[in-house]
Amino acid sequence: MVKISNRLMTVASLISEGNVLADVGTDHGYVPIYLMEQGKIPHAIAMDINAGPLERAKEHIAGCGMGDYIETRLSDGLEALQAGEAESVLIAGMGGGLVIHILEAGEAVARSARELVLQPQSELERVRIFLEKNGYVTDAEDMVFEDGKFYPMMRVHYEPENAAGQRDNAGLSKGQKTPVSERGEERQLGYLYGAGLLEQRHPVLLAYLKKERNTYQSIYENLKKQPAGEHIEKRQREIENALAQNEKALAYYGEIQP
Repeated sequence: MVKISNRLMTVASLISEGNVLADVGTDHGYVPIYLMEQGKIPHAIAMDINAGPLERAKEHIAGCGMGDYIETRLSDGLEALQAGEAESVLIAGMGGGLVIHILEAGEAVARSARELVLQPQSELERVRIFLEKNGYVTDAEDMVFEDGKFYPMMRVHYEPENAAGQRDNAGLSKGQKTPVSERGEERQLGYLYGAGLLEQRHPVLLAYLKKERNTYQSIYENLKKQPAGEHIEKRQREIENALAQNEKALAYYGEIQP
């Protein structure tokens, strides 16, 4: 049995049972192998842009006797995948900007999947805004802490009626009753921290928020010691705003600072 990290195990748990999986940036092929061993998926396509990692994935797949069930493809993002060929698409372990690039470049393929499981390593706010503007709906979120790092992840699917171009003049999408302007503050917190994680009062997010608060408070105290100037004042306002957002998020847990 293949052994995988808690991060990858949690990512794998978001893949729906019975779906054909396309693993983008598969590296060693651990997630497809793990899911096959669990009997959760019938077939997988392991893809990577680099020949070296893909060759290692092939070796691991063969060593586990999975060659008939997991195929490998050299692919830049979703380039080597056809629309409708995979029901689940996994994009994990890469920067948020690259995740967005892959979804944009392979738009037709991404939209054809039943679900996308994403685990961006950075720029979470940017990724969440991109998903919302481009018609993706978040079905589930999770977060783990491993080896000193926090890893948020999400499962989404595409709904064309939710794309920005399909909203009416009031800023509403199909089935949505509350105007965007009335939900701005709540939406901003969702972009920053994950609406699903906040609603769950996820314990790992709470740990992240406490660490973030301490970091911002330390930065702010150091700024106060610096000579006054326009740059310092601007940075202080940025930190004050960040602390205000952090406090609103902590309020979900009853963790408001006195």
